[in-house]
Amino acid sequence: MSSEHQSDSEDADESRDRPNGGTVSDKEEDPDIDDSDEEDDSARRASPSPPASSEGLLAPIAGSPVLEEREPRSRPAVAPLKKCTDGSSDTGGGSDTDSFRGASLFSWLQSRTIRRGVFVDPARDNFRTMTSLYRSMNPAVESVNLSTQTHGAVFNLEYSPDGSVLTVACEQTEVLLFDPISSRHIKTLTEAHEDCVNNIRFLDNRLFATCSDDTTIALWDLRKLNSKVCSLHGHASWVKNIEYDTNTRLLVTSGFDGNVITWDTNRFTEDGCPHKKFFHTRYLMRMRLTPDCSKMLISTSSGYLLILHDLDLTQSLEVGSYRMLRARRTPLSSGLSPRNSLEVLTPEIPGERDRGNCITSLQLHPKGWATLIRCSSNMDDQEWTCVYEFQEGAPTRPPVSPRCSLRLTHYIEEANVGRGYIKELCFSPDGRLICSPYGYGVRLLAFDERCGELVDCLPIQTSCLREIRSIYSHSDVVLTTKFSPTHCQLASGCLSGRVALYQPKF
Repeated sequence: MSSEHQSDSEDADESRDRPNGGTVSDKEEDPDIDDSDEEDDSARRASPSPPASSEGLLAPIAGSPVLEEREPRSRPAVAPLKKCTDGSSDTGGGSDTDSFRGASLFSWLQSRTIRRGVFVDPARDNFRTMTSLYRSMNPAVESVNLSTQTHGAVFNLEYSPDGSVLTVACEQTEVLLFDPISSRHIKTLTEAHEDCVNNIRFLDNRLFATCSDDTTIALWDLRKLNSKVCSLHGHASWVKNIEYDTNTRLLVTSGFDGNVITWDTNRFTEDGCPHKKFFHTRYLMRMRLTPDCSKMLISTSSGYLLILHDLDLTQSLEVGSYRMLRARRTPLSSGLSPRNSLEVLTPEIPGERDRGNCITSLQLHPKGWATLIRCSSNMDDQEWTCVYEFQEGAPTRPPVSPRCSLRLTHYIEEANVGRGYIKELCFSPDGRLICSPYGYGVRLLAFDERCGELVDCLPIQTSCLREIRSIYSHSDVVLTTKFSPTHCQLASGCLSGRVALYQPKF
């Protein structure tokens, strides 16, 4: 049995320039926005131009939706000025009309920037292009196919931050490295560990860490792959995942021994680096840090989700001082919450709620807005993918409970195949899409049919995720997926050891 066997849309923002007679939806259309050059220019000044598209792998072809999106759009005609009775010039409306138009323009600009700072994120302005590309995803001709080799199942995939290297964690002690653009094999670390390799994490563009069922963590340098930088010893059982706090440069690992351990990479040597046990809990499955490293989330095989708020990794926690897994929810401290305050909750899931569940996979939205889990029933006969909104900073939505900081917003039932194996799902870099293993393939899921951002399509009632595309390219159960951070590319790995790459095709 493998080591990964379980142990115990468009957005709501407006187009900046519209052609005359263009078709828009009722939600996007604002008849009160003036089409004059002056206000058109004001809108453009308020919103920076989008950067060059990051589709990366494919150049647009003639007649494709990408080129059609980029074609120059006609400018609306400017209404001629007419003379007012007092000698001033006007565009045809009175002062009341001008005030109304100004208020409308202000409201429009405000709606574009709400919850995103003073300026619109440039990535929001090219989402139509990216949505078109993701809808056109297909298996690449030159997919990485090493199923004839002896490296076993693929348990994890990880791109380097600059997207130049794809690393593959394998069942049979190996780590594979590829150029994801050309699918060229770069290197095989044949004895990276003495047992299954479970997870890979890049610290920067050259350093990465691997963890294994041999209870160790290894640090590697892409510039010198003939040997490890160092090996880290401290866990007593299988090490399952790795996180990295960029603020303190602390490596954080978790394992089936129930321990979360921090490692000070500022002081590592060939013999290792200083470490200490930060936290311990029973039935630990996965541990994640939010993008700003202000929270730690821990999932368990007993269905509980633990959240450490106002995280301080330099302080070890005395677990006995907390009310742990007995209560269904442990409220946060009233008033000023201390560092590392603990919240224990049982996330709401679809299906039969009295049957319990096991939270096997845990991911965080790239902007820290939500958490994504894959869970299964205790009978292991049903699986779901669920999205939970962090309710802090979202006062417009009624909380399910004043004691719970997560609210179930979206879910979908998954194919119940490959029982006993963990399926790792992921967010796209912009957070609009989810890629989930689905039987012998993958599914691209979105919060609405337009691939909108989560904050723009939060439902009042829990709703289903929308399937954007399903792709079947494996001959065995898919266990892990990953989006490239820089290119419009997706990778998946399966139980028989094949890695498939996906890119747009028109």
